[in-house]
Amino acid sequence: MVLWVTLLCTLVSLLLSGLYVLGVFRRQRPNEPPLDKGTIPWLGYLLEFRKDSSEFLKRMQRKHGDVFTVLIGGRYFTFVMDPFCFGTIVKESRSKLDFRTSAAQLVVQVFGYKPIEANHSIVHGSSLKHLMGDGLTVLTQATMESFWKLLLFNLSSGEEKQVWQEENLFHYCYNIVFRAGYLALYGTEPPRGAGNKEKAEEQDRLHSNQLFQEFRKYDRLFPRLAFAMLPPKEKREAERLKRHFWNMLSVKKAWQKDNISGWISDQDRLLVENGVPEYMRDRFMFMLLWASQGNTGPTAFWLLLYLLKHPEALKAVRDEVDKVLKESGQEVKAGSPPVTITRDMLNQTPLLDSALEETLRLVAAPMLVRAVLEDTSLRTSSGTEFTFRKGDSVALFPHISVQMNPEIHEEPHKFKYNRFVNPDGTKKDFYRNGKKLKFVNMPWGAGVSICPGRFFATAEMKLFVFLMLSHFDLELVNEEEEIPAIDVSRWGFGTMQPVRDVRFRYRPRF
Repeated sequence: MVLWVTLLCTLVSLLLSGLYVLGVFRRQRPNEPPLDKGTIPWLGYLLEFRKDSSEFLKRMQRKHGDVFTVLIGGRYFTFVMDPFCFGTIVKESRSKLDFRTSAAQLVVQVFGYKPIEANHSIVHGSSLKHLMGDGLTVLTQATMESFWKLLLFNLSSGEEKQVWQEENLFHYCYNIVFRAGYLALYGTEPPRGAGNKEKAEEQDRLHSNQLFQEFRKYDRLFPRLAFAMLPPKEKREAERLKRHFWNMLSVKKAWQKDNISGWISDQDRLLVENGVPEYMRDRFMFMLLWASQGNTGPTAFWLLLYLLKHPEALKAVRDEVDKVLKESGQEVKAGSPPVTITRDMLNQTPLLDSALEETLRLVAAPMLVRAVLEDTSLRTSSGTEFTFRKGDSVALFPHISVQMNPEIHEEPHKFKYNRFVNPDGTKKDFYRNGKKLKFVNMPWGAGVSICPGRFFATAEMKLFVFLMLSHFDLELVNEEEEIPAIDVSRWGFGTMQPVRDVRFRYRPRF
């Protein structure tokens, strides 16, 4: 009899535990945001959220207002859509709202790298040193030299001016920008003996292109890998690609390169000092590659496409580029050596800056997530106070609440290259309901989790567009072609990608 009672109690306990995990007992407490668990236990809204996060969040906002909690795959996320609350959330102490928890889970899932406690300080400190200030000047020059190697090495003497070359724009931009950034950061092939510089450069072109082809395979799998929703065959492919990059980017191979950046070498040295084993450092190298190069190429594609679709914008930005080049005492002409674009020159392009900012507003859609470590209160701009529950997550999706908000950006779906700049070249301020906003565009995140490589990424994309506009005539093969829709599976992971490519052609301007 005692055995049966024990067994029954165990079964009841397991049943109750299962129901708890499924979310059956979760109820909205006083002062908590509206709670919506959906109709499917545990899964909640996972499938709908995964299908199209943006449309799902718009629907929830219409239903519940600017703050609401939803069940997604066994986890409760409180989404805050009020832009005046963003500052409070991103500045909240890590003891209450911690961004590292979800970030750590993601990098283990997609890169196989297990972060150590010192990781954030290592990346942040190295980025301050090498991706900003004087370090950024050095890295900009290295990136410039990479673009020479990839873009300008085979420019003719001018005799073939009328010969157009035709490419797919997305593939072209992603390929060139990825490879230039990779070579600038991870180093170049050392010449094997005197007079072998050309052979080494050809090896760099060949190797970086092969690496990009494999990277694109992995990049296509990335969203479903992050959600742990890959079918068995694609999961095996993802594991193969991980091992490939762990090998190709291994620290042993890295230290055989010339011109490896201080950003890479310093971080590896600090990982060694913190006792991180070599195999895990190889995985860290892979994580850095995606973090640094996963969004710049797609953003460059959208920027060039928007410029090509808006002739007045293309002319204005190209005139600005030509003016800066002329004032530097350089000229692009047949038979002349490649021009050198410095960091100072990139700081003299307010229209290009605005066009890039506008592009990011339209297509950059990161999701900023914080783990709630203790019950935390938030007062909205309307005066309502909500409490976030310990164990949940708080999430911001600026693409909807800020970047595409018509109360902040007039005609938000239109590309306006000068949206972010005043006529005198200064940055424009933005308001909502007469109140000035601090956050009007958030492609890089915000607060302590803001992207530490944003200045290098910006320089990289501007260098590419500067060179393309100054050295080449550009046009769409079909000038009437519509701008492609975005791939909705990538919501939340940075810059969106198109559902199809666009054909364009280019030729030397001089």
